[in-house]
Amino acid sequence: MGAPAQSPGRLATLVASVLFVVLISFSGMAFVLQLAVTGTSSISPSRWAFVTFAPAALALYGFRRGSLSATGALSAVVVGSTLTLANSAFFASLLVFFLTSSKATKFRQEEKQRLEGPAFKEGGRRNWLQVLCNGGVATELALLYLIDVGCADLPLDFSAEYRGSWLGSAVLGALACCNGDTWASEIGSVVWTEDSPRLITSWRKVPRGTNGGVSPAGVVVSLLGGMAVGAGYYMGVAVTASRISLDRSPNQLYAILLGGLAGLLGSLLDSLLGATIQYSGLDRKTKVVVEEPGADVKHISGLAVIDNHGVNLLSSIVTALVTPKIAIIFF
Repeated sequence: MGAPAQSPGRLATLVASVLFVVLISFSGMAFVLQLAVTGTSSISPSRWAFVTFAPAALALYGFRRGSLSATGALSAVVVGSTLTLANSAFFASLLVFFLTSSKATKFRQEEKQRLEGPAFKEGGRRNWLQVLCNGGVATELALLYLIDVGCADLPLDFSAEYRGSWLGSAVLGALACCNGDTWASEIGSVVWTEDSPRLITSWRKVPRGTNGGVSPAGVVVSLLGGMAVGAGYYMGVAVTASRISLDRSPNQLYAILLGGLAGLLGSLLDSLLGATIQYSGLDRKTKVVVEEPGADVKHISGLAVIDNHGVNLLSSIVTALVTPKIAIIFF
């Protein structure tokens, strides 16, 4: 007889315990790093407490709700802790991205199951690779922010804090890109039922679920998804930045517009990459769009160079680099 399966409650307790250990270890390493770089620690005890517990609580929530696997939750702790320690606005943006993208993933699952066939995953449970491909760029930028600027809740203001604003807007762009693309693929693909999507490179009609396919609904919701992250960034700045810095800086409401533009740009970049270097084919037996060539698969578009994770990572990198160039117009 095999060993009895662990109950969901015991598994959640185990994951929570591991998350707590990881967070304590991460906080300790961050504290030592700051002492080594600056010779002192300017982070308040309340900030350390928030950094320690808030990302763990969010990761545990995602695990229990079925949005994250165990490895995904552990990766989310590292991503969340880094962003939270650097700037509270980063955490607010991440919070909006995680909550709204998780809801979008579960939107009309029956329709998605019909389209994706065997590739469909109930609840959109994200593993460590998906977490890092979506949040890895923002995490790296947040680490650079910590090294260059420190733990500082600064508004976007290129004239007063150029490097901090560059890195902050890049973090916003990376997260808005991922959220805009998620909204476009998870919501836009199933609400536009009047006509088939069109391939972004040739504008010919393709089956729903094809990489690189775009629709009016997808374009609109990618803009809205990015704006949602921008709104989170704005709220984080409005609540945590000092009144003096806010009074001297440009109107931070432009962060919402900046997030929307980054979400739209990221989604279009994702579609362009998906149509060119990501394979899409139609399985003749199941009539389902697949991402790998085969004997019974009719080619639709793209070369089998990278998979969806690679596309997400590349679009996030490009959007993060472009967003500061747009942000300097507003800030």
